Amino acid sequence: MSSVFFTKSKMAMSIALASTIALSAPAIAQNVDDAVIEKSRAALEANTDGKGFGPQTPRDLGSKEGTNKRLFSMGVPSTSKNLCNIHFHKGAEHKGGEFTTYAGNGDGMGNNTGFLYSGTLTAAESAPVNANICAAKGPSLAVGDTLEVHFVYTSAQATPGPTLGACLSESVMNPGLRVETQVIVLVNDEDAIDFNDMAKIEEVNGYQQAVNIPSDTGTPIEYIGSTTGPAYNEVGSPLKVAWSVRPEVAKVDASSVGKWCEGNVFNEDHAHAVRNLVVNPKLLSPME
Repeated sequence: MSSVFFTKSKMAMSIALASTIALSAPAIAQNVDDAVIEKSRAALEANTDGKGFGPQTPRDLGSKEGTNKRLFSMGVPSTSKNLCNIHFHKGAEHKGGEFTTYAGNGDGMGNNTGFLYSGTLTAAESAPVNANICAAKGPSLAVGDTLEVHFVYTSAQATPGPTLGACLSESVMNPGLRVETQVIVLVNDEDAIDFNDMAKIEEVNGYQQAVNIPSDTGTPIEYIGSTTGPAYNEVGSPLKVAWSVRPEVAKVDASSVGKWCEGNVFNEDHAHAVRNLVVNPKLLSPME
């Protein structure tokens, strides 16, 4: 009977695999044909049809369509949960708000795809930075890049640490997960937001909290979904996650992101790849 239960280590391994896919080689510049993406979506449909998977992520935040019946509550707010992980993806995984410009299909494995900041930067903000930024497992990030930052919270007793395995506990086999999401654009501006400040962690009322998530980037769009990452392009994610995505983009000093990658409690040193936008209504929750 024990085989039907995840141990913490097995569960952590499966989540970490899907959520921390590294850029193991330089991303391919050209875009694969649309047929490659459609093939992945067809495989996702085939591998989830009739199997009871819950709603998936990422999605188009401008569409409320969704017919998935595996519904669950948004649960308690992140202020009553523990921050357990912070990581980011190159290219916004979600589409909406100020990030609606499609980057292209990329290499078909989550690199050079997703959605980009649809606004404009000044000439000064756009000036290149002569530095390798978060280039431990792939090309350097650059000024103008759009990142989707995930501040992951858990209902389990947890402390901030590497991978989503830090969000699990042997005492709680089905923790309530919540992701506070902020899309950022990298700029050449020392007066812009310092990412190290944005990622600052403090204990508040007994809970681990990211205390400087921007509060001026619009009312968050909330919905229920899953974990992300390109490992789930063709299979469903079994994890249930409450999402809170801010619609406006924050401008962040590019150099500060590089400094954060040089050393943080999460061992994050690169931007992760993105999962294809989920468009199948059967795999999306209805939004109010």
